[in-house]
Amino acid sequence: MADPKKTGMGTRLASLLVRVPLIYAYTAILGTLALLSSLFDRQGRVQHWFARMWSWLILKTAGCPLQVEGMDHIDTSQPHIYAVNHISALDIPTLYCGVPFQFRIMAKKELFRYPFLGWHLKRSGQIPIERENARSSLRSLIQASTTVKGGMPLVVFPEGGRSADGYIKDFLGGTFYVAIKAQVSIVPMAIVGTFEALPMNTYVVAPRKLRLIVGEPISTEGLVARDMDTLATTVKIAVENLYYPHADVDDPRKNVPAGEELKAGN
Repeated sequence: MADPKKTGMGTRLASLLVRVPLIYAYTAILGTLALLSSLFDRQGRVQHWFARMWSWLILKTAGCPLQVEGMDHIDTSQPHIYAVNHISALDIPTLYCGVPFQFRIMAKKELFRYPFLGWHLKRSGQIPIERENARSSLRSLIQASTTVKGGMPLVVFPEGGRSADGYIKDFLGGTFYVAIKAQVSIVPMAIVGTFEALPMNTYVVAPRKLRLIVGEPISTEGLVARDMDTLATTVKIAVENLYYPHADVDDPRKNVPAGEELKAGN
């Protein structure tokens, strides 16, 4: 696989001189407007509209058209938890552009400290997770469960952070505690292409087509808290099955001995 960080001089100059400054401008302007709208927007609809517009402008500026597959077979009238891989800073704009309804994001607390983005996350009801503090993390998980039970879909990154190499990392159990507690189905999703467009630790955006692939819902009916690790494995395998056949990275499961696929998903 070619190193996505090794891009041509033209792409680097276009990113540093045009794309990145525009993205910062969108973030500042629309972030400010979203914050102002939060003063009267109790349901978050206006703030979500601003987030979608911000995301659309970013993907347009980045030269990254998005194709969404599989959303049409999901009953979006019912609340679900959408579990998706995390490979790039472009993942959040991809989700806002590709998911056609209002949702909340459960994300690491560090994101809430960024100017404009963090302010928007706080004011629009997104849910921070502080994994170093068990008590605070539990409060966040309970809040997330209440959010879903109240009818608001939830998007989560079960890996806990971005992958630095484009491969799916282990899934953490907290997401699946929320799903089991709320007794809602989990919908696996895979984002493909954002790692190649904008990997970690670079500001150079390489235009390319992106895909958001939606899988079949996975039921949590009858599961209890002690089942969350098994559920995490099941969902991870489902996301891998959506991601690796379409990604530029090699499928690491090809080297797993026959009969060991479930173990590899842990």
